[in-house]
Amino acid sequence: MVKTDNYVIEVEDMTVAYRVKPVLWDIDLRIPRGVLMAIVGPNGAGKSTLIKAMLELIKPISGSTLFNGLSYRQQRKNIGYVPQRGSVDWDFPTTVLDVVLMGRYGHIGWIKRPRRKERELAEEALIKVGMEDFAHRQISELSGGQQQRVFLARALVQDADIYFMDEPFQGVDAKTERAIVDILKEMRKQGKTVIVVHHDLQTVKEYFDWVTLLNIQLIACGPISQVFTEENLVKTYHSTGTLLKGR
Repeated sequence: MVKTDNYVIEVEDMTVAYRVKPVLWDIDLRIPRGVLMAIVGPNGAGKSTLIKAMLELIKPISGSTLFNGLSYRQQRKNIGYVPQRGSVDWDFPTTVLDVVLMGRYGHIGWIKRPRRKERELAEEALIKVGMEDFAHRQISELSGGQQQRVFLARALVQDADIYFMDEPFQGVDAKTERAIVDILKEMRKQGKTVIVVHHDLQTVKEYFDWVTLLNIQLIACGPISQVFTEENLVKTYHSTGTLLKGR
């Protein structure tokens, strides 16, 4: 049982609507420190919208999010975010190393030039994701999987306590997916809290230890062993089929 004073993220009464259509409805969520958690649900369930609202990238109609008891703006240096790859302008003329260095600007400020220490940290992050040989390549020259690794390196170099990742496995090959999973599990071992929007039900048990099931409303949230059940998945996907086939 998780103690209530160990919650690192608390969402209360979160409602988001586009025009008059609700995308999220009255979400209450408590996430403990040091978990690797998937957010899963059908298309249009509000998965990406939820993390964007928590990070104040979109404005909810109602509700609030606290990180370690404080607002996002008070905790932003301690929070890393990896957006969906498709939402990024990859034609922007910059190198891989410069993209990773952006993860340090929260520490050094946007007007200061990165010091040797920052460059060393960025190079170490590229080594962790297997992209050290691409440091001086233009990001537009990379494959989808390579681009995703670069964004992960940018998040790692931030050295945050809490990470949000919006479908980091989308469009990557099996080798890259496995590499990303290994890094996420290592982050969890270091006490980081990692929240991942995920779509593949067959890998949830293998990759994660916590899960949030979402379909506009919160269906369930908790440890995989308690929450990731056929009954809850039927409620989430409104399906009577066997969603956990082979698991």
